[in-house]
Amino acid sequence: MPEPGPYLDLPPLIVSVRPDGTYYITLGANPEQPEKLEVIKDKVSKILKAKPKTPVLVWGDEKVPYGIVVVLMSELQEAGAKNVGLVTENP
Repeated sequence: MPEPGPYLDLPPLIVSVRPDGTYYITLGANPEQPEKLEVIKDKVSKILKAKPKTPVLVWGDEKVPYGIVVVLMSELQEAGAKNVGLVTENP
């Protein structure tokens, strides 16, 4: 079993996208404040430079077009997230 490290229990960064194309990130004083994708990418990049093992997850409900989710995941990978996971809920 690996020894606990400084990143073992890091809370994930969750980037949400809504059907209207607005983006949100669970970071900062107001996670319900929409952010531009460029701002989110910058924040994610800075966090991952400091804590590279921080999990990055994408959340969107079934009304969000799949293409928007794919673009968001690609943009987060460009920001330095090697693996981007999806938050899923039971239907």
